[in-house]
Amino acid sequence: MADNEPFVVDKNLGKKLQLDPDDLPRTNADGEPVVELTQEQKYLFDARGWLLVPGAIDPDEADAMRRHAETVRDEPESLPEHERNYISGPLGKLTDHPVVVGFLNEFLAHPHLSSPDCYGFRMESSGLRSPSADPDKQGKFSPHNGSGFFRFAVDSHHYQCVPGKAFSGLTRVVWELAPVKHMQGGTLLATGSHKAAYTAPESIQDPQSEVWDTYACPAGSVLFFTEALAHSTCPWTNTDNARVGIFNLYNSVGSRWGDWQPPEELIEKMPPKRQTLFRGVHCANNVPGFRYGGQNQEDRPRAEA
Repeated sequence: MADNEPFVVDKNLGKKLQLDPDDLPRTNADGEPVVELTQEQKYLFDARGWLLVPGAIDPDEADAMRRHAETVRDEPESLPEHERNYISGPLGKLTDHPVVVGFLNEFLAHPHLSSPDCYGFRMESSGLRSPSADPDKQGKFSPHNGSGFFRFAVDSHHYQCVPGKAFSGLTRVVWELAPVKHMQGGTLLATGSHKAAYTAPESIQDPQSEVWDTYACPAGSVLFFTEALAHSTCPWTNTDNARVGIFNLYNSVGSRWGDWQPPEELIEKMPPKRQTLFRGVHCANNVPGFRYGGQNQEDRPRAEA
């Protein structure tokens, strides 16, 4: 075993998990090559609990997505009922953007629940952070979570790691479709708190505390953070533009946190690989199209209890 290969235990009497080149998808549903994380990006996310990728999509594409999101928010009746959500229209491409798939392949996917045509993770929810008539939704400071290293896995808000490999059980992916200015909006992040062994200090209740980090970014940037991290919305004070943030959430194939599910009519219109983001929440025999020893998945031997 090479020095940089983690020893991750398989379910076969503690033997090492063996990975094959085709265990994880290398393209997304649109046929675009997955963008793999650099070693620096892996290190930063594991150490900090969050990672920003500025300008992941170009400004024109981000603008078209922003306008669609605003239509869903302000004029839902102008859209078919199954498109009145934040994964419809051009926003659908964000659900399995090549940068997102590359990140989740590393920190969330389980190889045995994946294939070249099936994602090894599932989509948990999608929503919008943007001005509305409700002042509480403008960006209310409300710190929560943290210490995910010590949580039970069933809670979903947990973080596990061994040398060379980490797993973020519930992962938030935020697409900022409008510019974010430093400390004038966006998300506050308590760096490293996903592994925190100590109770958070009282100063965490102060948004100006040194506990908090945040970011600035152009439209079309994407922020990843583990929900095991202590985090909060930062009140939006940027007067140059309103926030338009698409908050997507991902979980493991065998776990579910909420009851959100997109309309079936919308899922049916998606490319087959994107549809696997919304498949049933179970592990055994849950890789569509899988062939085991020449058999179809429905004929695959059931996993032992």
